[in-house]
Amino acid sequence: MADDHTHVLDFFTPRAAGWDSRFPDDGAAYTTAAGMLGLRPGDAVLDAGCGTGRALPALRAVVGPRGTVLGADITPAMLEEAARAGRGGSGTLLRADVARLPLRDGVLDAVFGAGLISHLARPGADMTELARVVRPGGVLALFHPIGRAALAARHGRTITDDDLRAEPRLRELLAGAGWRLESYTDEDDRFLALAVRQA
Repeated sequence: MADDHTHVLDFFTPRAAGWDSRFPDDGAAYTTAAGMLGLRPGDAVLDAGCGTGRALPALRAVVGPRGTVLGADITPAMLEEAARAGRGGSGTLLRADVARLPLRDGVLDAVFGAGLISHLARPGADMTELARVVRPGGVLALFHPIGRAALAARHGRTITDDDLRAEPRLRELLAGAGWRLESYTDEDDRFLALAVRQA
């Protein structure tokens, strides 16, 4: 395993078993966010860094039984929790690095990433890889069930302008990776940035 992933594995592996119980009220926020991707029945969507698969049932609901839902995560313990919770029934679980996805170019209609960007070793390159697997006009949703200020306060910090999720930084990062930021919401009860894959 590359050194890039050591901190991710070290962080998530011991937390996997109790992850869902720490955030029991987030389900409705995932459902709302999944509904904002503009997905249609039969579409294909990836939950990148899916963790315990909390978004998979919501994504399955919008693409329907003929759609394709994939959940990729680098941490085996998180995927084991997703399977234990029955979320493998909503999508295919893959142990995969978002920096090197085992997918063809342009095969997806959308990518959903909950709490993803702060755990990426190379955010620019990783956003470019996500763009590679999405068709032109497809959508990227970067989501968190609470906003930047609330999340920082939870960790005893304050938000700063150099945060990758600050709107100007995020817009620039995404533009360099083939995405156009279309909407940006940062409220106490939701962070949601929606971007469109450029031709």
